[in-house]
Amino acid sequence: PLPFWTVHRHPNRMPPKNQKGNQKVQKGQKGKGKKAPVKKVVEPTSVWEKKPKNFGIGNEIQPKRDLTRFTKWPRYVILQRKRRVLTRRLKVPPSLNQFTRTLDANTAANLFKMLNKYRPEDKDAKKARLLQAAQAKKDGKEVSQEKPTVVKCGINHVTKLIEDKKATLVVIAHDVDPIELVLYLPALCRKQDIPYCFVKGKARLGQLVHQKTATAVALTSVKEKDRQAFAQLITVVRSQYNSRYDEMRRQWGESVLGLKSKAIIARKEKAKAQEMKDKLRYQ
Repeated sequence: PLPFWTVHRHPNRMPPKNQKGNQKVQKGQKGKGKKAPVKKVVEPTSVWEKKPKNFGIGNEIQPKRDLTRFTKWPRYVILQRKRRVLTRRLKVPPSLNQFTRTLDANTAANLFKMLNKYRPEDKDAKKARLLQAAQAKKDGKEVSQEKPTVVKCGINHVTKLIEDKKATLVVIAHDVDPIELVLYLPALCRKQDIPYCFVKGKARLGQLVHQKTATAVALTSVKEKDRQAFAQLITVVRSQYNSRYDEMRRQWGESVLGLKSKAIIARKEKAKAQEMKDKLRYQ
């Protein structure tokens, strides 16, 4: 006898495909009452063939994306950014707000062009000068003891020059941290009637004196050939800072709202405007 699975078929099983009614129309044979679909030939509109990229696994290289939001930044960078946002959100008192009023780009360029002429010597230049002086002394020649005219740096040194009224121009960095190091300098310069100004970048001042950063620098004198240009700089600086000291002392720094706060305020104002419009309609 045959096994049971060959005799007893499942009642819900489909009939085999070779039965009548399930025969497929082979290629080249026409079905009854049905026409074979005609394929439309699409003529290319461009000479360049379209080649879409496939960014699946193992295919085209993925395009570069901006992952700034997902980058884990160092802690000091995060603190810098949070401090910057916080200072913009808060209402800044006048004594701190005055440091945001830096020189414009053209005046600052002229100022640094002048200061670069009076950069102090670096270690190599100092070593060469001392060797030359020692050789001259050994040969019995007279050694010049005249001090060169250079930019003075160091917050204690600059403060002493201002107190003694020896400084002719004081340049203060706007991004000193902690700011208390230079907070008193504007008032001291005004009291001693010494022109002062704020410039962007303590690192920029540091390059003048061969250091990483510098809080403030001062000039005591200039050469004869630079006096006319220096006098023009002093005039501009006095008109922007010394003459406007009382005005700057009373001016607070306005807070700048973030995008979310601006959107909330705009939404509230829009709702108020719509409410007033509805009230006028039913009056």
